[in-house]
Amino acid sequence: YHTMPIIASFIKVNFTSVPVEPKLMNNQPDNEQSWKFAYKGITPQENLNSIPSGAWIEYLKRSDRHVLVLLENGEYIGTASYGQSRTVEFSDCGEVMSIYLLPQAIGRGYGKKLMKAAIDGLGNLGYRNIILWVLEENTNARAFYESIGFVSGNRTKEDNIGGKHLTEILYCYQLR
Repeated sequence: YHTMPIIASFIKVNFTSVPVEPKLMNNQPDNEQSWKFAYKGITPQENLNSIPSGAWIEYLKRSDRHVLVLLENGEYIGTASYGQSRTVEFSDCGEVMSIYLLPQAIGRGYGKKLMKAAIDGLGNLGYRNIILWVLEENTNARAFYESIGFVSGNRTKEDNIGGKHLTEILYCYQLR
């Protein structure tokens, strides 16, 4: 068993002020692969199949978030986004809004590096308390967040994705 060293670089993207080289975004594998892999068996397959190619680029262009793009040797591996919490009662907290890796990159240490970069970014913005929301049924993501040091905030919210009722759980992290 041989583990390849992780040689990764982050491109910090803020679509409101930093132009992104179109080639970087247009020639990468669909990030939708990440969504479809992460939510398979959790959200309706019909909903996952209906996600159009390239939809992730529009999601990342939102001005209310900072975006990290993880590359290895110039190849797309994954993304994370973060910013001020979108939940009004936690408006004094930072939020990790998303973290997605291509399926073939999972389990190779990229997620921890990407999450660390997002947490560091929130710390640099002045946040000491960080939250994220995760689907209750997404046990893989929950275990990953717990391995980083996030703990359940004993708070839930209800969601409906593709006609299926789902529960999201609040997870919290405190910077030291």
